[in-house]
Amino acid sequence: MNTAYILVVDDERDIRELIKEILQDEGYSVSTAENSAAAQRARRERRPNLVLLDIWMPDMDGISLLKEWSHEGGAMPPVIMMSGHATVETAVEATRWGAYDFLEKPLSMAKLLVTVKRALEADKLQRENLGLRAHGPTLEEPIGRSAIMQSLREQARKIAQHDAPALITGEAGVGKKLFAHYLHNCSPRRQHPFVDVSMAVNNKNPGNANSTIDFFGGEKDGKIHYGLLEQASGGTLFLDDISDMSLSLQGRLMQALRNKSFARTDSNEPIKLDTRIIAATRHDLAQEVQGKRFREDLYYQLNVLPLRIPALREHCEDVSDLVNYYTDVFVRQENLPYRNFSLAAQNCLRNHSWPGNIREIKNLIQRLLILGSDTEIGAAEVKMALGNHPERNEPARSSPTATFDLPLREARNQFEKAYLEYQLRETGGNISKVAKLAGMERTHLYRKMRALGINLSSVPESLDQ
Repeated sequence: MNTAYILVVDDERDIRELIKEILQDEGYSVSTAENSAAAQRARRERRPNLVLLDIWMPDMDGISLLKEWSHEGGAMPPVIMMSGHATVETAVEATRWGAYDFLEKPLSMAKLLVTVKRALEADKLQRENLGLRAHGPTLEEPIGRSAIMQSLREQARKIAQHDAPALITGEAGVGKKLFAHYLHNCSPRRQHPFVDVSMAVNNKNPGNANSTIDFFGGEKDGKIHYGLLEQASGGTLFLDDISDMSLSLQGRLMQALRNKSFARTDSNEPIKLDTRIIAATRHDLAQEVQGKRFREDLYYQLNVLPLRIPALREHCEDVSDLVNYYTDVFVRQENLPYRNFSLAAQNCLRNHSWPGNIREIKNLIQRLLILGSDTEIGAAEVKMALGNHPERNEPARSSPTATFDLPLREARNQFEKAYLEYQLRETGGNISKVAKLAGMERTHLYRKMRALGINLSSVPESLDQ
């Protein structure tokens, strides 16, 4: 079930059977086709993870078949071409149309096995890189040394060993997608694709993955479009924001889960469902069911293995580890300057309620590293970044998050102006104290104030006076 599925296309029976036997001995699932028509039928029945394709065949040559597949669109599985009479020009053309590699006949079985392994690994790596570009780096393991996180990781590892659907719940920003990745990476399916789709995003565009043709695939004019269920075959399909899934799609997904098979749009041929479903939501699905916005049968089908991710305020002792991790990530991956958090700043972070959970920590760290100038981050800077000044009972100041809509230079100037005005208020306009707090020379501070348009005479007196 969880082995790579390979389609071998060759008009010579002896070669097909030899390759099939060798690949099966290596643990692969293998089907064979004697010509292009049989290959098309095989691809219609099941999406292969890799194709071994002969060039010279009686009905249609392999290059023409490869061109046809490349025009279908979507993610094409890797194709390894085979031939005993091909020229360099043929090999170049095959590569141009998307072939992963080219093997000459008579085949070296050792080279065949190495090429197959590398092609499957390259395809998996490409999918992972697409995920990283789309969603940012994914942790190998959820961070936290608290008893809550240790218990949660243990529960996730147990759930990962089963194929039943899992439902992850929790507030926005708690790391539901991270735990979905963790479940997949701890499961027997970890060598196969992890495909994720947000129902909240795609529900706004019926042409995207919340429509049946992209979810279940389709067939038109002899061309096959593989949907998300087949792209994730052997692996995991993660459905984020499941409560936003349309009722029509809920019904079709429920039918697929119940029957363990589905049909592509405009086709009656059943396709075996070999995909583990993990869903996530920040809403109470039981209430959505009562409100007739979510199907009751699908709710119970998905909620076989529930996993609740607690809000960060429930395990605030993990804040320090999260701060250290994201600081290292942004310093290493975005070449931002390293800044150390003072003890007072760390205490301020631990006492924050974190309504945005882990996502809020990540955004805060990035903001402080981009906009700050001193090597140390103090409590005042953290409070200003959080927009939190409870000890003064002041009206809430606007959050600096709006600076992300500005170019970097303007955002930095805006932050520096707000920071210096804050320090001037705190010190009662004492330039010497402000210079010391900011780690700047007095003359440089005066120049900076003039450049930012800060008039010392207009700075309000300290509220402590």
